[in-house]
Amino acid sequence: MTHPQDELLFLALGGSDEIGMNVNLYGCKGKWLMVDLGITFGGTEYPGVEIILPDLEFIEERKKDLLGIVLTHGHEDHIGAVPYLAADLGVPLYATPFTAGLVKGKLEEEGLAEEVELRILPMEGHQNIGPFKCSLMPLAHSIPEMSAVVIDTPYGRIFHTGDWKLDDSPVIGTPSTPEQLTALGDEGVLAVVCDSTNVFNTKESGSEGSVYPDLLRHVREAKGRVVVTSFASNAARLQTLANVARETGRKLCVAGRSLNRILTVAQATGYLKNLPEMVEMDAIDNHPRNQVLVIATGGQGEARAALARIADNSHPIKVDENDTIIFSSKQIPGNEIAIGKVMNQLARRNVKMITEKQGHVHVSGHPGQPELAKLYGWLRPQMLIPVHGERRHMAEQARFGLAQGIPQALVQSNGDVVRLAPNGPEIIGHERTGRLILDGDVILPADGTTMNERRKMALHGVMSVAVALDPAGRLFGEPSIRILGVPVEEDREEFLSDACAAAAKAAMSKERDEAKLREAIRLAVRRVATEWTGKKPLVEVLLVRDR
Repeated sequence: MTHPQDELLFLALGGSDEIGMNVNLYGCKGKWLMVDLGITFGGTEYPGVEIILPDLEFIEERKKDLLGIVLTHGHEDHIGAVPYLAADLGVPLYATPFTAGLVKGKLEEEGLAEEVELRILPMEGHQNIGPFKCSLMPLAHSIPEMSAVVIDTPYGRIFHTGDWKLDDSPVIGTPSTPEQLTALGDEGVLAVVCDSTNVFNTKESGSEGSVYPDLLRHVREAKGRVVVTSFASNAARLQTLANVARETGRKLCVAGRSLNRILTVAQATGYLKNLPEMVEMDAIDNHPRNQVLVIATGGQGEARAALARIADNSHPIKVDENDTIIFSSKQIPGNEIAIGKVMNQLARRNVKMITEKQGHVHVSGHPGQPELAKLYGWLRPQMLIPVHGERRHMAEQARFGLAQGIPQALVQSNGDVVRLAPNGPEIIGHERTGRLILDGDVILPADGTTMNERRKMALHGVMSVAVALDPAGRLFGEPSIRILGVPVEEDREEFLSDACAAAAKAAMSKERDEAKLREAIRLAVRRVATEWTGKKPLVEVLLVRDR
């Protein structure tokens, strides 16, 4: 059983070998500290499921030794699991005011505001948590108050970056300076645990302030209504667009629940104060089309987001061939088909579309290689532990870090127990990790019976068989079969006739054990389905005995 002794351990329960669902543990002197508690989003491999949660079994079994959870920033892949999992852990959460505002809203929605202790730390605040002395260092990102966590322990100092970039002209917030980071490096840094998302980019990600001129130009050139879609959490982009709206004489309309939530929390914590006149969605048609700029959610093609509904004409905000849609965001890998569907719907109405290929309308929130090299040079760590990336991203960052002169680098995966000190880094064990699904209001194992059955239903269809037997075990009437999603179409009646005959034959086997009889009927019916279609549908058998 993994239990930190006189050593410093690192263990990722999520966010390594994947982008999203970040959960990181540090162990020292018998105690654990968690950094971030995020989610990821479901795809076609999880039919009917949108949210994927980390399986925290490892730390739940040791929660008496868990001291707290420090949150680096307010993105869903870093805080999204808090309302579902934090209450069971029973430890305080530590976050800056903006991040805490987002978390508080989530807890209130779930009725957990009184059950989870939320402690607000000021920017650049400090907190001693058992053997972990934590300090927050602001870094630039696409959301306010992103804070790296500096963790001082008896065995060395960790610099846990969170998500970050370098920005000489930040629109919101004041990141730590090179001088501050260099001073930290002068004091000695054992390990940098670092974001790997953008490691293949050989150029810097670019300043948020740099997108203003092109956004301004495109909005000025637009003849009608302008809709800009961006990541809802990118409050700096909201400020940039607000400035563009004011400069072009347009009022501002916000479309999307998540955008409104970010706007509310940002204003409550001192950001986004200078906005132009706001227009409600249901009043937008009361204003000339060339006098409103709409900011909408849905740039990743999310089916229920504002932009998708605008594209299929089911949203209060309407667009036509005189209007312009600006995609002020990057396509996340895996979302290309969904985004393409939205774009094709807009193209059918001759709506003008502008992406980062047509103009400088977006910059990334993650560091490219030049930014990584600068951070390494300022901090001069003894070792590099890449996180927040697929395997290819983390392996590339390890190679890049070594080439930049970092003495040691180690590529780990979720579940790998890494000893950082003494005599590290070294993988000394492995713990089980996994995924949970939020299915409706129920949390279930991602590889459990429910999801496996749903996958089978999606792939092969379903057959329900009802068989009635008299007291002597003889068939009472004909079996009844219903099918859903089994590919028989025009041959349906003949197929059902064969399947019913197979069910009847199996039912007349005189088998008295009901479980064995049901299984014999199930296999007989599925055999017919496979012979007819090549598919293996999920077959459910209802056996009724007249007693």
